Amino acid sequence: MTEPRPLLLRAIDREKVERPPVWFMRQAGRCLPEYRALRAQVKDMLALCADPRVAAEVTLQPMRRFAFDAAIVFADIFLVSIALGQEVWFETGEGPRLGELPSLDRMAGAIGGVAGELGYVGETLRRVRSELEPHRALIGFAGAPWTLATYMLIGYGGAQGRARAREIALTDPQRVEALVDLLAEATVPYLVMQAQAGAQALQIFESWAEALPEPALFERLVIVPHKRIVERLRTAGVTIPVIGFPRGARPAQIERYAASTGVQVVSLGSDISLELGVRLQERVAIQGALSNEVLRAGGPAMTVSIDQLLRHWSGGPYIFNLGHGVIPDTPIEHIAAAVAQVTGWRNA
Repeated sequence: MTEPRPLLLRAIDREKVERPPVWFMRQAGRCLPEYRALRAQVKDMLALCADPRVAAEVTLQPMRRFAFDAAIVFADIFLVSIALGQEVWFETGEGPRLGELPSLDRMAGAIGGVAGELGYVGETLRRVRSELEPHRALIGFAGAPWTLATYMLIGYGGAQGRARAREIALTDPQRVEALVDLLAEATVPYLVMQAQAGAQALQIFESWAEALPEPALFERLVIVPHKRIVERLRTAGVTIPVIGFPRGARPAQIERYAASTGVQVVSLGSDISLELGVRLQERVAIQGALSNEVLRAGGPAMTVSIDQLLRHWSGGPYIFNLGHGVIPDTPIEHIAAAVAQVTGWRNA
Protein backbone atom coordinates (compact mmCIF):
# COMPACT_ATOMS: atom_id res chain seq x y z
CA MET A 1 0.00 0.00 0.00
CA THR A 2 1.34 3.45 -0.94
CA GLU A 3 2.23 5.62 2.04
CA PRO A 4 0.32 8.92 2.28
CA ARG A 5 2.22 11.89 0.89
CA PRO A 6 2.62 14.65 3.49
CA LEU A 7 0.00 17.39 3.31
CA LEU A 8 2.76 20.02 3.39
CA LEU A 9 4.32 18.72 0.18
CA ARG A 10 0.96 18.37 -1.56
CA ALA A 11 0.10 21.97 -0.74
CA ILE A 12 3.44 23.25 -2.01
CA ASP A 13 2.85 21.36 -5.27
CA ARG A 14 -0.51 23.11 -5.67
CA GLU A 15 -2.51 19.93 -5.30
CA LYS A 16 -6.08 20.32 -4.12
CA VAL A 17 -5.91 19.81 -0.36
CA GLU A 18 -8.65 19.58 2.23
CA ARG A 19 -7.04 22.27 4.43
CA PRO A 20 -3.77 24.15 4.77
CA PRO A 21 -0.97 22.25 6.49
CA VAL A 22 0.23 23.76 9.77
CA TRP A 23 3.54 23.94 11.63
CA PHE A 24 5.13 26.69 13.73
CA MET A 25 8.60 28.14 13.68
CA ARG A 26 10.28 27.41 17.01
CA GLN A 27 7.58 24.87 17.80
CA ALA A 28 10.24 22.70 19.45
CA GLY A 29 11.77 24.18 22.53
CA ARG A 30 11.34 26.77 25.18
CA CYS A 31 7.57 26.84 25.70
CA LEU A 32 7.38 23.08 26.40
CA PRO A 33 7.97 21.85 29.96
CA GLU A 34 9.43 18.58 28.67
CA TYR A 35 12.00 20.60 26.70
CA ARG A 36 12.96 22.67 29.73
CA ALA A 37 13.41 19.50 31.79
CA LEU A 38 15.65 18.00 29.10
CA ARG A 39 17.55 21.25 28.56
CA ALA A 40 18.46 21.39 32.25
CA GLN A 41 20.42 18.15 31.80
CA VAL A 42 22.58 19.45 28.93
CA LYS A 43 25.57 21.78 29.18
CA ASP A 44 24.36 24.34 26.66
CA MET A 45 22.38 24.82 23.47
CA LEU A 46 25.25 23.80 21.20
CA ALA A 47 25.85 20.60 23.15
CA LEU A 48 22.17 19.77 22.75
CA CYS A 49 22.35 20.25 18.97
CA ALA A 50 25.48 18.08 18.77
CA ASP A 51 23.77 15.09 20.43
CA PRO A 52 21.49 13.49 17.80
CA ARG A 53 19.62 11.44 20.36
CA VAL A 54 18.66 14.49 22.41
CA ALA A 55 18.10 16.78 19.40
CA ALA A 56 15.79 14.20 17.83
CA GLU A 57 13.82 13.98 21.05
CA VAL A 58 13.40 17.77 21.15
CA THR A 59 12.29 17.77 17.49
CA LEU A 60 9.65 15.14 18.23
CA GLN A 61 8.30 16.60 21.49
CA PRO A 62 5.86 19.06 19.87
CA MET A 63 4.78 16.43 17.36
CA ARG A 64 3.54 14.29 20.25
CA ARG A 65 1.61 17.18 21.80
CA PHE A 66 0.08 18.84 18.76
CA ALA A 67 -1.31 17.83 15.37
CA PHE A 68 1.42 19.61 13.41
CA ASP A 69 1.81 18.50 9.81
CA ALA A 70 5.58 18.97 9.81
CA ALA A 71 8.54 18.75 12.16
CA ILE A 72 11.57 21.00 11.79
CA VAL A 73 14.90 19.63 12.91
CA PHE A 74 16.18 21.09 16.16
CA ALA A 75 19.48 22.76 15.38
CA ASP A 76 21.02 26.24 15.48
CA ILE A 77 21.81 28.73 12.73
CA PHE A 78 25.37 29.16 14.03
CA LEU A 79 26.46 25.60 13.29
CA VAL A 80 27.78 26.67 9.88
CA SER A 81 29.82 29.44 11.55
CA ILE A 82 31.32 26.88 13.91
CA ALA A 83 32.13 24.51 11.04
CA LEU A 84 33.96 27.37 9.32
CA GLY A 85 36.17 27.90 12.37
CA GLN A 86 34.53 30.72 14.33
CA GLU A 87 34.03 30.27 18.06
CA VAL A 88 30.40 30.54 19.23
CA TRP A 89 29.01 30.50 22.74
CA PHE A 90 25.90 31.69 24.58
CA GLU A 91 25.86 34.19 27.42
CA THR A 92 22.99 33.70 29.85
CA GLY A 93 20.40 36.39 29.33
CA GLU A 94 22.35 37.97 26.48
CA GLY A 95 22.20 35.49 23.62
CA PRO A 96 24.93 34.36 21.23
CA ARG A 97 28.49 35.60 21.26
CA LEU A 98 31.00 34.93 18.51
CA GLY A 99 34.77 35.07 18.61
CA GLU A 100 37.15 36.65 16.13
CA LEU A 101 36.16 36.19 12.51
CA PRO A 102 38.59 33.81 10.76
CA SER A 103 40.15 34.97 7.52
CA LEU A 104 38.17 34.40 4.34
CA ASP A 105 40.91 32.11 3.07
CA ARG A 106 40.74 29.97 6.18
CA MET A 107 36.96 29.72 6.00
CA ALA A 108 37.03 28.97 2.28
CA GLY A 109 39.37 26.09 3.00
CA ALA A 110 36.87 24.69 5.52
CA ILE A 111 33.84 24.62 3.18
CA GLY A 112 34.62 21.13 1.90
CA GLY A 113 34.39 19.76 5.43
CA VAL A 114 31.15 21.48 6.49
CA ALA A 115 28.85 18.51 5.80
CA GLY A 116 31.15 16.16 7.69
CA GLU A 117 31.61 18.54 10.62
CA LEU A 118 27.84 18.89 10.94
CA GLY A 119 27.02 15.26 10.27
CA TYR A 120 25.31 15.06 13.64
CA VAL A 121 22.45 17.13 12.19
CA GLY A 122 22.03 14.49 9.50
CA GLU A 123 21.91 11.80 12.17
CA THR A 124 19.25 13.79 14.03
CA LEU A 125 17.18 13.95 10.84
CA ARG A 126 17.51 10.21 10.26
CA ARG A 127 16.41 9.47 13.81
CA VAL A 128 13.40 11.78 13.53
CA ARG A 129 12.38 10.42 10.13
CA SER A 130 12.45 6.87 11.48
CA GLU A 131 9.95 7.80 14.21
CA LEU A 132 7.82 10.39 12.43
CA GLU A 133 4.61 9.19 10.79
CA PRO A 134 4.77 9.09 6.97
CA HIS A 135 2.03 11.69 6.57
CA ARG A 136 4.03 14.29 8.51
CA ALA A 137 6.82 16.11 6.71
CA LEU A 138 10.34 16.71 7.99
CA ILE A 139 11.97 20.11 7.40
CA GLY A 140 15.67 20.93 7.49
CA PHE A 141 17.03 24.46 7.63
CA ALA A 142 19.96 26.83 7.63
CA GLY A 143 20.53 30.41 8.65
CA ALA A 144 20.79 32.66 5.60
CA PRO A 145 24.17 34.15 4.62
CA TRP A 146 23.38 37.78 5.46
CA THR A 147 21.84 36.88 8.82
CA LEU A 148 24.88 34.79 9.74
CA ALA A 149 27.18 37.55 8.52
CA THR A 150 25.56 40.13 10.80
CA TYR A 151 26.59 38.07 13.83
CA MET A 152 29.93 36.89 12.47
CA LEU A 153 31.13 40.41 11.64
CA ILE A 154 30.14 41.99 14.96
CA GLY A 155 30.27 39.12 17.43
CA TYR A 156 26.82 39.69 18.88
CA GLY A 157 23.23 40.29 17.80
CA GLY A 158 20.42 42.60 18.81
CA ALA A 159 19.43 45.91 17.27
CA GLN A 160 22.88 47.41 17.86
CA GLY A 161 24.62 44.51 16.21
CA ARG A 162 22.35 44.66 13.17
CA ALA A 163 22.85 48.41 12.83
CA ARG A 164 26.62 48.00 13.02
CA ALA A 165 26.58 45.19 10.45
CA ARG A 166 24.51 47.30 8.08
CA GLU A 167 26.97 50.17 8.50
CA ILE A 168 29.81 47.86 7.50
CA ALA A 169 27.79 46.66 4.50
CA LEU A 170 27.51 50.26 3.37
CA THR A 171 31.09 51.36 4.08
CA ASP A 172 32.97 48.16 3.20
CA PRO A 173 30.72 46.41 0.66
CA GLN A 174 33.44 44.25 -0.88
CA ARG A 175 34.31 42.66 2.45
CA VAL A 176 30.70 41.97 3.35
CA GLU A 177 29.78 40.65 -0.08
CA ALA A 178 32.78 38.33 -0.03
CA LEU A 179 31.70 36.95 3.35
CA VAL A 180 28.09 36.52 2.23
CA ASP A 181 29.21 34.75 -0.95
CA LEU A 182 31.40 32.41 1.08
CA LEU A 183 28.56 31.64 3.48
CA ALA A 184 26.25 30.84 0.56
CA GLU A 185 28.82 28.36 -0.73
CA ALA A 186 29.16 26.79 2.73
CA THR A 187 25.39 26.52 3.18
CA VAL A 188 24.94 24.38 0.07
CA PRO A 189 26.73 21.20 1.26
CA TYR A 190 25.06 21.56 4.65
CA LEU A 191 21.60 21.59 3.08
CA VAL A 192 22.50 18.83 0.59
CA MET A 193 23.52 16.67 3.54
CA GLN A 194 20.19 17.38 5.27
CA ALA A 195 18.24 16.41 2.14
CA GLN A 196 20.20 13.19 1.86
CA ALA A 197 19.48 12.46 5.54
CA GLY A 198 15.70 12.63 5.11
CA ALA A 199 14.63 16.27 5.07
CA GLN A 200 11.65 16.72 2.71
CA ALA A 201 11.81 20.52 2.56
CA LEU A 202 14.48 23.07 3.45
CA GLN A 203 13.97 26.52 4.96
CA ILE A 204 16.42 29.41 4.68
CA PHE A 205 16.02 31.78 7.63
CA GLU A 206 16.88 35.37 6.67
CA SER A 207 15.94 36.75 10.06
CA TRP A 208 17.50 40.18 9.49
CA ALA A 209 16.27 41.07 6.00
CA GLU A 210 14.59 44.02 7.71
CA ALA A 211 18.00 45.65 8.16
CA LEU A 212 18.37 46.12 4.40
CA PRO A 213 15.85 48.71 3.19
CA GLU A 214 18.06 49.82 0.29
CA PRO A 215 17.12 47.92 -2.90
CA ALA A 216 20.74 47.44 -3.99
CA LEU A 217 21.80 45.99 -0.63
CA PHE A 218 18.78 43.69 -0.49
CA GLU A 219 19.52 42.47 -4.01
CA ARG A 220 23.18 41.77 -3.34
CA LEU A 221 22.99 40.41 0.20
CA VAL A 222 19.68 38.53 0.14
CA ILE A 223 18.40 37.79 -3.36
CA VAL A 224 21.72 36.92 -5.02
CA PRO A 225 22.95 34.46 -2.33
CA HIS A 226 19.53 32.83 -1.91
CA LYS A 227 19.27 32.33 -5.67
CA ARG A 228 22.77 30.85 -5.70
CA ILE A 229 21.90 28.42 -2.90
CA VAL A 230 18.77 27.21 -4.70
CA GLU A 231 20.59 26.84 -8.01
CA ARG A 232 23.48 24.92 -6.43
CA LEU A 233 21.05 22.63 -4.61
CA ARG A 234 19.36 21.80 -7.90
CA THR A 235 22.71 21.22 -9.59
CA ALA A 236 23.58 18.82 -6.76
CA GLY A 237 20.42 16.85 -7.47
CA VAL A 238 18.35 18.12 -4.54
CA THR A 239 14.76 18.42 -5.77
CA ILE A 240 12.85 18.99 -2.53
CA PRO A 241 11.15 22.36 -2.03
CA VAL A 242 12.98 25.35 -0.57
CA ILE A 243 11.19 27.79 1.74
CA GLY A 244 12.63 31.29 1.92
CA PHE A 245 11.94 33.55 4.88
CA PRO A 246 13.07 37.16 4.25
CA ARG A 247 11.71 38.39 7.59
CA GLY A 248 10.89 42.08 7.74
CA ALA A 249 11.47 42.72 4.04
CA ARG A 250 9.30 45.36 2.40
CA PRO A 251 6.43 44.30 0.11
CA ALA A 252 8.25 45.22 -3.10
CA GLN A 253 11.33 43.35 -1.88
CA ILE A 254 9.27 40.26 -1.09
CA GLU A 255 7.71 40.27 -4.56
CA ARG A 256 11.15 40.62 -6.09
CA TYR A 257 12.40 37.80 -3.86
CA ALA A 258 9.57 35.49 -4.92
CA ALA A 259 10.19 36.23 -8.59
CA SER A 260 13.98 35.94 -8.55
CA THR A 261 15.33 33.39 -6.09
CA GLY A 262 13.75 30.15 -7.26
CA VAL A 263 12.26 29.23 -3.87
CA GLN A 264 8.96 27.32 -3.96
CA VAL A 265 7.59 28.89 -0.78
CA VAL A 266 7.90 32.39 0.68
CA SER A 267 7.34 32.66 4.42
CA LEU A 268 5.68 35.92 5.45
CA GLY A 269 5.80 38.06 8.57
CA SER A 270 2.71 39.16 10.45
CA ASP A 271 2.99 42.71 9.10
CA ILE A 272 2.24 41.65 5.51
CA SER A 273 -1.05 42.57 3.89
CA LEU A 274 -3.53 39.88 2.95
CA GLU A 275 -3.58 41.30 -0.58
CA LEU A 276 0.18 40.78 -1.00
CA GLY A 277 -0.22 37.16 0.04
CA VAL A 278 -2.88 36.61 -2.60
CA ARG A 279 -0.65 38.14 -5.28
CA LEU A 280 2.30 36.00 -4.27
CA GLN A 281 0.21 32.83 -4.48
CA GLU A 282 0.05 33.30 -8.24
CA ARG A 283 3.78 32.51 -8.35
CA VAL A 284 4.74 30.60 -5.18
CA ALA A 285 3.22 28.95 -2.17
CA ILE A 286 3.10 31.18 0.89
CA GLN A 287 3.64 30.44 4.57
CA GLY A 288 2.71 32.40 7.68
CA ALA A 289 1.68 34.84 9.05
CA LEU A 290 -0.06 34.71 12.43
CA SER A 291 1.50 37.10 14.93
CA ASN A 292 3.40 35.22 17.63
CA GLU A 293 2.15 37.85 20.09
CA VAL A 294 -1.44 37.10 19.10
CA LEU A 295 -0.71 33.41 19.66
CA ARG A 296 0.65 34.18 23.11
CA ALA A 297 -2.42 36.29 23.96
CA GLY A 298 -4.87 33.67 22.69
CA GLY A 299 -8.61 34.18 23.05
CA PRO A 300 -11.01 35.79 20.57
CA ALA A 301 -8.30 37.94 18.96
CA MET A 302 -6.38 34.81 18.01
CA THR A 303 -9.48 33.07 16.71
CA VAL A 304 -10.37 36.03 14.51
CA SER A 305 -6.82 36.39 13.17
CA ILE A 306 -6.59 32.71 12.26
CA ASP A 307 -9.98 32.78 10.58
CA GLN A 308 -9.00 35.84 8.55
CA LEU A 309 -5.79 34.19 7.28
CA LEU A 310 -7.61 30.99 6.39
CA ARG A 311 -10.42 32.77 4.56
CA HIS A 312 -8.07 34.86 2.46
CA TRP A 313 -5.27 32.41 1.70
CA SER A 314 -6.53 28.82 1.96
CA GLY A 315 -7.74 28.87 -1.63
CA GLY A 316 -4.16 29.07 -2.91
CA PRO A 317 -1.03 27.15 -1.97
CA TYR A 318 -0.77 28.04 1.71
CA ILE A 319 1.04 26.69 4.78
CA PHE A 320 -0.30 28.02 8.08
CA ASN A 321 2.48 29.25 10.33
CA LEU A 322 3.58 32.20 12.44
CA GLY A 323 5.16 35.43 11.27
CA HIS A 324 8.13 34.51 13.49
CA GLY A 325 8.95 31.90 16.13
CA VAL A 326 6.89 30.85 19.15
CA ILE A 327 7.56 33.17 22.11
CA PRO A 328 8.95 31.18 25.08
CA ASP A 329 6.15 32.01 27.53
CA THR A 330 3.33 31.18 25.11
CA PRO A 331 0.72 29.06 26.91
CA ILE A 332 0.58 25.53 25.53
CA GLU A 333 -3.20 25.63 25.42
CA HIS A 334 -3.05 28.54 22.97
CA ILE A 335 -0.90 26.51 20.60
CA ALA A 336 -3.28 23.57 20.89
CA ALA A 337 -6.28 25.81 20.18
CA ALA A 338 -4.62 27.40 17.16
CA VAL A 339 -3.64 24.06 15.66
CA ALA A 340 -7.13 22.67 16.29
CA GLN A 341 -8.71 25.65 14.52
CA VAL A 342 -6.51 25.13 11.45
CA THR A 343 -6.89 21.36 11.32
CA GLY A 344 -10.63 21.77 11.70
CA TRP A 345 -10.83 24.04 8.64
CA ARG A 346 -12.12 22.64 5.36
CA ASN A 347 -11.46 24.26 2.01
CA ALA A 348 -14.45 24.91 -0.18
